[in-house]
This record gives sequence, C-alpha cells and structure tokens, in this order.
Amino acid sequence: MAKEVVMPKLGLTMTEGVINNWLVKEGDAVSTGQPILEISSEKLTSDVESPASGTVLKILYEAGDTVKCKEPIAFIGQEGEELPLQEGQDQKAEPEKQSADKESTSTTEVKKIATKGSGSDRIFITPLARKIAKEKGYNIEEIPGTGGNGRITRRDVENFKPSTDSVLQTQVQNNQVYGTGLEGMRKTIATRMMSSLQNAAQLTLHRKADITSLLDFRTEIKGRVKMPLENGELGITTLLTKAVTKALRNHPNINVWYSNGQLITNEEIHIGMATSLDDGLVVPVIKNADKMTLSELGQSIKELSTQARKGTLPSNLYSGSTFSITNLGAAGVEYFTPILNSPEVAILGVGQTQKQLDLDSNDQLVKKSYLPLSLTFDHQIIDGAPAAEFLGSVVDYLEDPYQLLF
Repeated sequence: MAKEVVMPKLGLTMTEGVINNWLVKEGDAVSTGQPILEISSEKLTSDVESPASGTVLKILYEAGDTVKCKEPIAFIGQEGEELPLQEGQDQKAEPEKQSADKESTSTTEVKKIATKGSGSDRIFITPLARKIAKEKGYNIEEIPGTGGNGRITRRDVENFKPSTDSVLQTQVQNNQVYGTGLEGMRKTIATRMMSSLQNAAQLTLHRKADITSLLDFRTEIKGRVKMPLENGELGITTLLTKAVTKALRNHPNINVWYSNGQLITNEEIHIGMATSLDDGLVVPVIKNADKMTLSELGQSIKELSTQARKGTLPSNLYSGSTFSITNLGAAGVEYFTPILNSPEVAILGVGQTQKQLDLDSNDQLVKKSYLPLSLTFDHQIIDGAPAAEFLGSVVDYLEDPYQLLF
C-alpha cells in the first residue's frame, strides 16, 4: 500500500508549513530517510525525509503551497500502485480541457458542489490559489474558476479584479491578514507577533537589579578557579538565566502555557533564548535549564546561539520553551516591552547595564551597576502583584549571587 508523506509538526504551536522546494519529482525512485522536500515554518527551514523506499507516485502540492500539519503532501509506493482516496482533500488542478461552452459558463460564475452530509456549499480551489487569494484579501466566492469542475486556479486569482469593497469586507471577515507582502521567516515572525498581541492582554513591568555584588562575585570566582572559563560560565546572561530558573521554581504560576482556551502547567523548565539573525529572529530552547550547573548552562547558551546563527540547530530545539529571555543590552537599549512568545505567559527583557553613583548605608558615594529588566506577562493569566513578586525574586537572586550556587 502506498505510504503517505505528511506535513510534519515540528513544534507545539506549528499548525501549517510552507513547501519551499521539492527535491524529487513524480516517478523518481527514493529510499527511506532520503530528503525529498524542504519546508519552512515556526521560524525555521527543515528537510522532510521519505518514510519508505519506492517511487514517488504523486505530489499533491506545489512549491509555495501552505499545508496543514499531518495532511498528506505526497505518496511513495510501488510503480503502478493505486493511490488511496483522500476524503475532503483538494488535489492539484485538473488539466483545463473543458469545451468552449463550459469555459464560458465557468468564467461567469463559481461552481459550488454540495459536500455530502453538510449544509454548506464547497468551493473547489487549488491550495496555491487559495494561498494567493488570502494574501491579496480576495473573497474566493467571487472568483470565477476555469479549471476542472469549476476549480479556481492560480491563473484565475491572478487575473481577478476585485472591487475595493470586496477586499475590505474579506479582510474584516478574516480579522486581518497578517504578514501580507512578506515572505519566509519575516512573514512567520509577523504572523506570530501579531497573533500574540491579538490573543493576550500584555502588560510590562520595569525594574532594575543592583548587580554590583554580582560583578564582585564573578571577579572573586574567576580568581579562585584555575581552569579557563571559555564558555560564558560566569557571563551575565548565564547568571541571569540561572536566577530566572530558580525564580520560576519558586513561582510555578509563571511557568505555564495558555493556548486555545487551555491553561497548561509545566513541571519542567525550558528557557527560550531569543537570538537575532541577519534576516530575523529565532528562539533556541535550553531544555531542563533549572537542572544545569552554571558551567553546563553557559556552554548550552553558547552552543545553541552558535548553531542557530549557522542554521544547524536541530528542529526540536526551536520549540517547547516555557519562558523566554530576550536581550537588547548590546544595542544600548535600557528598557523595552518584549512581546510574548506564545503559548508562554511571560517573557523577560534585559537592557544594557547602567553605571551610576549612589549612596551606601553610611551615606557615602559609591559606584554601582544596575541591570534593567522588563517583564511582559499575560494579564489574563497573571495579575500584577504575582508578576511583580516573580520579578522581585529574580532581582533577589541577582543581588545575592551566592544563592545561584545552590
């Protein structure tokens, strides 16, 4: 029996993927584990491997098509083998072999075929045509189809001239089309950021931590350790991440997911580290970060960031974070309002360290260093007081750094 090749689900929040490029064509012989196409989603690009050895019997979608996760996109089997019927799935557009009179009819109205067992009509349209129509804000009910059975093709969408009222009405019905005119990673980021803002009551608290003792602590430890510290074991990012994991363990109400009306409590702590790339932003995930020593944590942060920038990070490390940290200190930013990395309910923004003169307990002027922190949280799930308590816990760990060793 022919084997389905399905659109994989690479992350918790991934619902669909875009086919970037087919590496094979129909009729090609393939082997198990051989990469047969490239897809992109969730801010990353990944290869899809053949689930079996055999011949590529049918490719159901073209490059550029968007396909829902777990939906078949091709079939692998023995040459001449019959394909299983896919109920409810739109296949590729049939050759446009209709007679002149049928073509004339299809260009003046959209054919609708009632779906069995439902009270609504179904519009036949190719996946690529549907994608283009959505991006342009077209109402597909108004587009004449010239393909087989009145199917709407890409050419039909490209040749369609909608009225202004029609476009506006469709955009309102779709609650706005995000990422229109963008491609690849930029479009994915735009969609996710806008979705995050639309589905969460986001509020940001700002506070600074006195890290003067933390910097003295680093100097002391470096002087006592004889081995070289080359993996950021005592870097500010490493120490801050350690403080965050301890604070999350003390405040489990922050370490949760909220999506599709469901609140999920996470027992494990996985930290997402926002990493800037030339063409966008990715969030590599440090799994079970709370169980790592400072040395292991520093090394993981360094390795994941390097792999993400090189594009060699495994796909399973792009998703699953329960709390994220984003740092704009290198850009000279002090405070900002980070956007939630859904389905997480909180994210911590880190600014540039500030040096200033202050008074000590004896009213003497001393030089101190402060780290600006910005905590964005979903006010649907977390109230201001518990959010402030969590942020205060992070600050406490930074201001009493010896706690980070235990």
